[in-house]
Order: sequence, then C-alpha cells, then structure tokens
Amino acid sequence: MFLHQHTYRPFIPKNATKLIVGTLPPPRFSQGLLLERDVNFCYGSRNGQLWPILDLIFDLNLKYETTEIAISQRKEFLTERQIGICDIVENCKREKIDASDLGMQQVRLRNLIGYLKEYTTVDTLLFTGGNSKNGPEYFFRKHLKEYGIKLQIVSNEIPRIHNFHLDSRTIKTISLTAPSGSANRAVGSNPKYKIIKQQNPKFNTLDYRVLQYKKYF
Repeated sequence: MFLHQHTYRPFIPKNATKLIVGTLPPPRFSQGLLLERDVNFCYGSRNGQLWPILDLIFDLNLKYETTEIAISQRKEFLTERQIGICDIVENCKREKIDASDLGMQQVRLRNLIGYLKEYTTVDTLLFTGGNSKNGPEYFFRKHLKEYGIKLQIVSNEIPRIHNFHLDSRTIKTISLTAPSGSANRAVGSNPKYKIIKQQNPKFNTLDYRVLQYKKYF
C-alpha cells in the first residue's frame, strides 16, 4: 500500500477572499519524480489545466517548467488576486499508484474549517470538482459533518453553488468542472457545451472551462 502525501502546505495570502480546494497532486510529486514541464507547486502537473485556464483568462504568460521563476509567477498572481490554495486531503493510501480520486483509501482530511477561522476574509471556496465520490465537495461535506454544518443549495446548475454559515459569516462554495482530462467526457455531454460546439466546431473542452472559470475568478 502506497502512502500518498500531499506535497504542499496550503498557500493562503493575507486577506485572501477565495480558496481553491482540490484533493491531491499526482503521486509523482510526493515521490519527487517531476517530469519535464511540471511546476513544483500546487496544480503544477503538466497534464493539469488549472494554470493554463487562468493563464488564458488573465493573460499571465506563465512558464511551464521546473524552475523557481515558474513558482514565483504563480505565487505573485495568487497574492495579487487574493486567492489561496488549500486542498482538503492531507494524505491517503493507494493500492495502485495513480492520480485517481476513486483510488484513494484511508483518507486523512485537512482541517479546512480551522483555516477558514484563521483567515476570516475568505468568503468563497472554489472546488476543482463536484460531489462525486472522493471529489473535493464530497470530502468537504464529510468535513462539515464534524461541525454540524450543512451546505445549502443556491443554484443546482453547473457549476453548482452552495453556501454555509460559519460563526457570523456566510461562505459560498462553487463546484467547478474539474480541470483534468478525466472530466472531458462529462463536459462533452453538457447541453451548453454541445450548443456552443455546434455553433463553433473549434470550441473545445478547455474553452468551456475558461468560460466557466472566468465568471468566478
């Protein structure tokens, strides 16, 4: 059984208003086996789409390489935009060494509520995935149960939006379409995607995510 440990501590700038919440980087990051064009930072896999999406939205001209410059670019962007990253999984065990969320076993969660109490300016959680088993929203719902808190539906359209109350704050959650290739099939079957694709055959699943993410970032 392989222990899959999250490689990075949460990166939360002072006065952050949004937190990006996912699960874990691919196992090779915790093994120190980065590939060409990987970035040694949150969501740094060369196969991931979060940074390419944000790059297109904000015209960041990011570098995709294993260098300190590439890391600094991402940290500077997050700090300027008051966006933090705090994935919800601290570690898990796997029988098969891959990045599948479904393959996670004996999952240990981070105390995300604790971070929200520390960073009181955060009012939005951006889940990089939905409520399917072992997705970030799925784990967050489990985490909330420990505090007797429930998510309340705001919008059931994709991306689904909920909110919850913590002390005197109301915090919104948005379950974005996952920025990974595994979610492309779901995107392809989305009615809104099909309509745009009919009108513009060059429109692709990355374009769809750019449109969606732009509204919430």
